[in-house]
Amino acid sequence: MTTYGDGNDATVDDVTSTMGVETSTPRESGDPLANWPYPPPDGWTADDLDRLPQDGPNGEPDFFKHVELVDGALIFMSPQKRFHDVVIRRLANGFEAQVPKHLAVATQMDIVLGPRQRPCPDLLLIDAALDHDHNRTSYAPGEVHLVVEVVSPESRLRDREVKPGRYAGAGIAHFWRIEEENGKPVVYVYELDPATHAYVSTGIHHDKLSIQVPFPIEMDLTSPLN
Repeated sequence: MTTYGDGNDATVDDVTSTMGVETSTPRESGDPLANWPYPPPDGWTADDLDRLPQDGPNGEPDFFKHVELVDGALIFMSPQKRFHDVVIRRLANGFEAQVPKHLAVATQMDIVLGPRQRPCPDLLLIDAALDHDHNRTSYAPGEVHLVVEVVSPESRLRDREVKPGRYAGAGIAHFWRIEEENGKPVVYVYELDPATHAYVSTGIHHDKLSIQVPFPIEMDLTSPLN
C-alpha cells in the first residue's frame, strides 16, 4: 500500500479506537509499542489498509506508507537498495514505450486477492480503462495481466515462494520475478497453467528481454536510464 497525505488521514488513535480491542495486559509508559494499533478481533483485512494512518504509532513519518497484507499479516517493506529502484524504473520506461493501447503500467499498487491478501507488487500491467481513475488504491485480480516482483534480501521467501502461489491462485496470467546477479537483473518469467492453477517457467532472461506475452516486448535490461 502506498498512502498519500491529504490532510484528512487517519491517526493511530483513530485506528486503535475503531479497530482495536481492550487487552488485559497494560502497556508500560515508555513502551515503544504503547500506541501501536491493535488488530481487529478477527485480524487485519484488505479493507483495513485503506484506513491505516500515514505516520507511525510514535509519530514516525511515513511509517505506514509502504505496507502490504499477506496471509492476514501486515508486512512492512524495508528501505530498498538502488538496484531495486533502477530496475523498476527501467522496466516501467520500457513498458511505457511498447505497451499496447489496451494495457497500462502501474508501479507499487496493491492487488486485493482476497479478504486477507493485499500484496503490493513492484510493477503491474492493468487494463488501460483503469489508468485514468486516480482515486484507486488497489486493483482486482481480473484487472491485472502481469505482476512483477523485484527480490530484496528481506523479501526472498515471500517473492519466491509465498506470493507466486497467491497470484496464481487468484488467476493472474503472468508473473515475473527479478533477481540481482553480479549487479545485473535476471528476469524469471512464468505463465499460469490453467489446468493446475500454478505458474510454469517459460524462460530466464539475462541482459536482454525478448518475449511475446503478455505483449511483444524487446528490452535491454542493462541500458542506462534516460
